[in-house]
Amino acid sequence: MTSPLSHHHARALPVLLTLIVFVMALCMLPAAQAAPNPRYASIVIDTESGAVLHAANADATRYPASLTKMMTLYLLFEALEDDSLSMESRLPVSTYAASKPPSKMGVKPGETVKVEDAINILVVKSANDVAAVVAEGLAGSESTFAGQMTDKARALGMAHTTFRNASGLPDDRQVTTARDMAILALRLMQDFPSYYPIFAKTEFTWHGKRYQGHNRLLDNYAGTDGLKTGYIRASGFNVATSAVHDGRRLLSVVMGGFTAQSRDAHMSELLDRGFARAESVAHGDWIAEADIYGDSLQATPTSDSAPTPADDPIRDLIAQAEYEDGDAGGARSAVANGAWAVQVGAFSDRTRARRQAAQAADFLPADLDGRVAVSPVQGDGGVFRAQLVDLEETQARRGCRQLAREGVDCVVVAMGAGQ
Repeated sequence: MTSPLSHHHARALPVLLTLIVFVMALCMLPAAQAAPNPRYASIVIDTESGAVLHAANADATRYPASLTKMMTLYLLFEALEDDSLSMESRLPVSTYAASKPPSKMGVKPGETVKVEDAINILVVKSANDVAAVVAEGLAGSESTFAGQMTDKARALGMAHTTFRNASGLPDDRQVTTARDMAILALRLMQDFPSYYPIFAKTEFTWHGKRYQGHNRLLDNYAGTDGLKTGYIRASGFNVATSAVHDGRRLLSVVMGGFTAQSRDAHMSELLDRGFARAESVAHGDWIAEADIYGDSLQATPTSDSAPTPADDPIRDLIAQAEYEDGDAGGARSAVANGAWAVQVGAFSDRTRARRQAAQAADFLPADLDGRVAVSPVQGDGGVFRAQLVDLEETQARRGCRQLAREGVDCVVVAMGAGQ
């Protein structure tokens, strides 16, 4: 005879199995369905042209963490340039500076730190106590120095940055953006070319002891020669990186990584894509992206606004002439009266253009049934637009957002009547 407890277990078993299956299914969901990272932001720029090759949350407020020390170093380099200090100058250590929490060198009150050593320490070890030593040595107090840092940020065009300390230690009022950090990194390279190579250091020796840095990209991503990592709990893992491939330099900032390893992997991916895009631009195989054209390093993008002809050099070309018929088979013009389109590229090869448009179409839901269209830009010697056309404005915008989530670059284009 079966006991009541056994009946209870028997009835509960299907429920338990269902729960287990549900939990396992949640664990197997792809990363794309995970909740977005609220701390994430990134930007990639071509340092020669200033073109923004990628931007995600680039103007959203974030905590800089030890990227702050790039500004501390900027002001220190200025002092060296105007002969207020020399590399041999010694900066006194106060009780206040010595009390800073790690990462730190453990300097003692009454000691001094040579400026040359302070630079190496800030770049490689990112020591908070030495950052305070520099601040007090340059401005008398860290709070005064933080005001000078903010003033310099404004002068450099970093409109959304406020500094409250020299180290990047937690302070809710110390905020920045990925774009502002890119501006700062670029200005460090441009304004202090003789000091910039210091950012490539991975180790230094001080008081007979060898110290190694945290920036693994210097060893793990070819062509990397700076700049700085940073972490506090509120910010996640940040990094500003510059790398050179075949004479072309890109600069990128990633903020909000969950781990140093995932941050570095993402930075490597962004740089890979950035170099590929920059190469495409150089050879005329343009890849149209909402954030890439018409966006300068100083600009604040408005992703929901329609691009004007100045926003996209492809549209500049298009505006010079009417569209010709689409494909070789005599397809009608890609421009429908009053229609909108999603442009996914302009290429020097018609086949590549069609393949890119077709691949993009595969990512769209069934209700966004835009027609694949490839058409030459008249008068430009073999440049072909790759577009999904015959869309309403809301469809085009929704489609481009979907493509962006899938990693496909795109730009929404308003196709005026009669073109």
